[in-house]
Amino acid sequence: MLAYASCSPLMPDRRLAINSTPGYISEVQVSDTIPATDRTRVVREPHRAVYDRETIYRILDEGLVCHVGFAVDARPFVIPTMYARVGDVLYFHGSAASRTLRTLSGGVPVCVTVTLSDGLVLARSVFNHSMNYRSVVALGKATLIDDPNEKLAALQAFTEKILKGRWNDARQPNEKELKATSILKLPLTEVSAKVRVGEVEDDAEDYAYPVWAGIIPFRLAVDPPIRDARCDPSIPTPAYAAQYKR
Repeated sequence: MLAYASCSPLMPDRRLAINSTPGYISEVQVSDTIPATDRTRVVREPHRAVYDRETIYRILDEGLVCHVGFAVDARPFVIPTMYARVGDVLYFHGSAASRTLRTLSGGVPVCVTVTLSDGLVLARSVFNHSMNYRSVVALGKATLIDDPNEKLAALQAFTEKILKGRWNDARQPNEKELKATSILKLPLTEVSAKVRVGEVEDDAEDYAYPVWAGIIPFRLAVDPPIRDARCDPSIPTPAYAAQYKR
């Protein structure tokens, strides 16, 4: 189905969290690969499977939205939400009154997916059309964060993931806002990726077919920031907003 873009060469595997809160954000050494399980092992197109932690984490860090899948009374739900990775944990949040978060905090099995689309693959035959993409699937049980320091660190991770440098500029959450927000964390222990990258793959007899074939690459385009009408004109646009790109 989907496919992944090219990945950078492997680097020494280390994780550096973004906050100095003791116990939550620290540099930790981890293994280079995540063992595949019966649930995370890629069966279809297994040559596209990726179990390398560095590559998986790069995909998660680049994405902005994840889809959280779970079942309640045999009824499936898939909810899009923002997320952030801190070390070997994935955080996602919502209103404390949210049915999704209240359900998941009860220990319901969850499936979190992130997909990045990198281009259309136009083959000579319709059957061989495809897409270059990168996707990650993480499985497990999410737990509700009770510790206010970890909750604050997770909210910082959300903010900095969207726009690095914004956390220190904007007003940070007050006690009322913290109480109104629930944050769940999912350990990244059962996770894998699938990547499709490269050129058109046609059947041998189709390479002579007289039709254009090739790749249409995708990229995220960012327009100049638009100042809020109630923002003081004397406040300069911060560099992280004026020069934002992904």
